[in-house]
Amino acid sequence: MKRKIPLVTGEIYHVFSKSIANFVVFNTDSEFLKMRNLFKYYQLKDPPYKFNYFVKVKLKGNEEDFDNYFSSHLLNKEKLVQIIAYCIMPTHLHLILKQLKEGGISLFIGNVLNSYSRYFNTKHKRHGPLWEGKFKNILVKTDEQLLHLTRYIHLNPTSAGLVDKPEEWLYSSYLEYLGKVKEINRICYYEDLMDISTSFYKNFVEDRISYQKELEKIKHLILE
Repeated sequence: MKRKIPLVTGEIYHVFSKSIANFVVFNTDSEFLKMRNLFKYYQLKDPPYKFNYFVKVKLKGNEEDFDNYFSSHLLNKEKLVQIIAYCIMPTHLHLILKQLKEGGISLFIGNVLNSYSRYFNTKHKRHGPLWEGKFKNILVKTDEQLLHLTRYIHLNPTSAGLVDKPEEWLYSSYLEYLGKVKEINRICYYEDLMDISTSFYKNFVEDRISYQKELEKIKHLILE
């Protein structure tokens, strides 16, 4: 079923997906990292295989080699979306995506969520859907909104009381924004959209008082 308001190629969206009944779908490091790898793989316009088969055939079952293989063989392939920021929480996902191809965001999210559902259900010997209906999305209209939205997403783990500082949460793009992730391990690219230094961004995010004052600017972009 098509969306009432189509997602527009070239535009940027805050995308949010939540598990059914707040069911915890990320319990271990390997589960968080699986989703992170699915983000990276299914951004491709024409992924060569379904992800699990790709790991079996190309990586010989060793998913730890994923970033090296991707960098050497897939990095410059056409992409459905540009991943600008993300945060994986125990019960939900936040992404900021720029759609690069017609229908790209819907195809990307569908592949990611379906692949993770198959992995999770097989691992935990369960059946049935994992995610709550369609993903939610909202258009990001200005550069200022985009900057504040990245901060909101990166502060999700601290707001939820999971960590004291956002850099302690390993399952978001915050460390990429701080320049603490090797180029080969990156998922997000935002330099063409935001001209920010790492020192500025760290202060910008961790200034919680300022964050609360500015939250009003993006309240209509928050999808929880």
